[in-house]
Amino acid sequence: MMHVIPSVNCEDEACARKKIETLRGFLPEGSFVHGDVTDGAFSSYKIWNHPHGWSRLGAPYLLEVHLMVELPLDYAEDWFAAGARRLIVHVETLSRDVLHSLRQVADRYRGELMLTSRPETHYLELEPYVREFTLFEVLSVNPGAPGQAFLPVTLEKIRFLREVSPDATIEVDGGVNLETAKLVKSAGADTLVTTHYLFDSPDPAAAFRALEEI
Repeated sequence: MMHVIPSVNCEDEACARKKIETLRGFLPEGSFVHGDVTDGAFSSYKIWNHPHGWSRLGAPYLLEVHLMVELPLDYAEDWFAAGARRLIVHVETLSRDVLHSLRQVADRYRGELMLTSRPETHYLELEPYVREFTLFEVLSVNPGAPGQAFLPVTLEKIRFLREVSPDATIEVDGGVNLETAKLVKSAGADTLVTTHYLFDSPDPAAAFRALEEI
């Protein structure tokens, strides 16, 4: 079975609260949910992303936060302090010093770091860091607005990561539906992030189970 992580990306706190209430109907407590943080620079699209707002939701879930930002260190402490369990950081924003500092922050909160990249970033650009991570996200749409179509070019990145890191978690985020889920599973992914397919479904619980059973 595939591991499925709902994304609660929203334009405001009320929307996020509504999605959490939907998830309470079928998502077990302690499961992961996903949220994006954008800065208007690394990604021109900006969404609601307030650490203290997440705390107010009282969600019984673990949070992973995708930092689509130019300076991830400026955001890491606040999100871990607000309860995030995992931060997803872009290889394009990393240096050895930045990664070292991010790990120090993560360790203080007993949190995790996951590595990701823009779709157009060649998988070989991950190579200097790939053996320092056991968690990877493959972003299969361009950073920014939700509802984009899956980019098949990212399948090559999934295959590379599975080859060099056979035991890693490989998560795919963007354009996920039943058809694309089958493609990414065949390429080596084991985890899916879903937004529109899940929340736009007339039966989100059934849509969630259908993805799990891919």
